[in-house]
Amino acid sequence: MGLVSWIRKPFRTLLVVVFASVFLAGPVGSAWGQTPISAPASQQTAPADGNGEGAPKEPLLPLPKEKVTPVQTEKIDQAAQKIGANIDRISERASRRLGKWVDAKIAYGISWLKLMVCAGLLFGVVVFERLVRALLRRRLQRLEAAGEKDGWVYLTLETLHKPLTLFIWVYGVYAALSPLFGHFQSPDGTNLVHTVASRAADVGGTIVLIWVIYRLVAVVDVRLKQWASTTESTIDDMLVPLVGKTLRIFVAAVGAIMVLQTLTGIDVGPLIASLGIGGLALALAAKESVANFFGTLTILFDKPFQVGERILVDGYDGIVESVGFRSIRLRTLTGHLVTVPNEKVVNSPIENVGKRPHIRWLTNITITYDTPPEKVERAVEIIRTILENHEGMHPDFPPRVVFNGFNDWSLNIMVIAWYHPPDYWAYQAWLQKTCLAILKAFNEEGIEFAFPTRTLYLANDDRRQLKLRMLQGETS
Repeated sequence: MGLVSWIRKPFRTLLVVVFASVFLAGPVGSAWGQTPISAPASQQTAPADGNGEGAPKEPLLPLPKEKVTPVQTEKIDQAAQKIGANIDRISERASRRLGKWVDAKIAYGISWLKLMVCAGLLFGVVVFERLVRALLRRRLQRLEAAGEKDGWVYLTLETLHKPLTLFIWVYGVYAALSPLFGHFQSPDGTNLVHTVASRAADVGGTIVLIWVIYRLVAVVDVRLKQWASTTESTIDDMLVPLVGKTLRIFVAAVGAIMVLQTLTGIDVGPLIASLGIGGLALALAAKESVANFFGTLTILFDKPFQVGERILVDGYDGIVESVGFRSIRLRTLTGHLVTVPNEKVVNSPIENVGKRPHIRWLTNITITYDTPPEKVERAVEIIRTILENHEGMHPDFPPRVVFNGFNDWSLNIMVIAWYHPPDYWAYQAWLQKTCLAILKAFNEEGIEFAFPTRTLYLANDDRRQLKLRMLQGETS
């Protein structure tokens, strides 16, 4: 019962479609009902003209000069013609022994025996498709359980899984029904049913082919990402998604052209060539997009930054998340996502914070003006002692501490130190410890920090007596 329920639904659907197509077309095909089985329309020739010369019959739909499909339907038609002829001979012999009901015609001259044979072929297609799907699924599950999900075998089977199913349905159904197509030939030699079915099979086969190639791009994409993860440069991480997107767009465009050519029978080569002038106009209209694309190439080859680095560009400060064909995406320090066109990126100064070798600490420590010179020297000595061989110090970048000036309201001590490596939060932790050490040492020494102040002197105070001078000619 499990096997029956497994294949019953798709087979029942196929039978409904086939019988509906045959019986609903009965009134239209009554005039053709006794038409003998003949070659498909593509192989028919027109009746001889007055000179006795035959000419090929024009097909209902133009045929493409070259079909790019996995299977040529003409070969299936040739095999189906032989199968149909054999079925007719067997049906005729069986009718002599079992009765005329075996060779009874249903519609369009189709016998019961031929219809049952085609139904059996459809049943075989359903069973075969289900078996192939089950085998592939089981194999994929085993590979996944074995931890080989990233292997070539798993990726290839995963790529072919769904397209192979469609391939079996397209050509299996066409092959199973092809013995019936000859019965739908009209008196004028055309066969609309065969033409439409053949064209549908060709389109389906083309879609299968393009689908396989499109999914193979995903396999290449996965392999490229695995390779990029083994390299030190993150520029490869930017390049791999662009390669994958480019290949997908190219395959989709070529696939659309192939489907159009197969469906309409029109040679699209001259049509594409005639689009040259239109392409030039389009390029002029899309010059910004073209500029952004070349900006992408400049970024990839010049490598001013890499994914994950912090940069400042066009007034934005953030971490590079991705590089696309049109723009880069920055995650600012406030958490916002900013999109900057590549053309603007390459034409603007770029400050790559992520490539700095160290973080510089530059500060001015101010002390009050009433600090005696001895304590000023002591303050400089304290800071130098605290910064001597400090955490993150590079031998080539020792700290610098100097008393370098007189401000409006303070004495100034300039402090410069460099922290290696440029780990921002480790630098902040070190900076906190250093500032606390300076604060404690100054408090112990009685050295006061200065802050912006303004001193007002009042007239006639104890330290500055007010002196008045009478101007000549004035009286008090």
